Amino acid sequence: MKRTPLQRKTPLTSGGQRRKRCPSCRVMFTPSRAAQAVCGEIECAIAHGKSEKGQASAKKALADVGRRDIKVRKEALKKRADHLKDAEKAVRDYRRTYELSIGSGCISCGESQESILASQGWKTGGAFDAGHFLGKGARPELRLIPNNIWLQCKSCNAGSSKYARKGETVSQAFRTGLIARIGLEAVEALEADHKPRKYTTDELKAITAEYRAKTRELRRSAA
Repeated sequence: MKRTPLQRKTPLTSGGQRRKRCPSCRVMFTPSRAAQAVCGEIECAIAHGKSEKGQASAKKALADVGRRDIKVRKEALKKRADHLKDAEKAVRDYRRTYELSIGSGCISCGESQESILASQGWKTGGAFDAGHFLGKGARPELRLIPNNIWLQCKSCNAGSSKYARKGETVSQAFRTGLIARIGLEAVEALEADHKPRKYTTDELKAITAEYRAKTRELRRSAA
């Protein structure tokens, strides 16, 4: 005998909010907002608020609001110098992450990532830094220029000549390594770049956001 297909009187899904069962009175209700946990009866709301689960939810919500509020307040108190530090850290983090992702070794001593990890992996903050070819103290106009920031082992970035190329200081070895990477012409162009760069606070915020996004994308790709 041929069966008649089951016909539902109501669809499984609809465009509105899905119905829930109130944890207090057990009556089904349609929430008026996404986070609504109980029906509209005030007794149910009070009972749910007194429950362990309700209190935990309320505490978590308050903690989330508190963290967001603290973050907003801290951001509002930041000065231009703070935003400059944020931007520089974002660019450095990106350059370090990128150089590590393509297998680069230390720009100064030329040691491989494997060798550096074996000898310096125990150091606080990891074995690798992002070092400026032309220091930000003497050449502040280049502190946010990606082509001026390269992967260095902790020892070389700290100025130690322990791993430096034979017969060269760390800075000389940095230049030698950089010429091998991008060529003498590009290195000399970087050294000759004295263009003043006066970033506004909004520009610094944009740089920070841009390079943080690039770093996240690199890490997602590597995962």
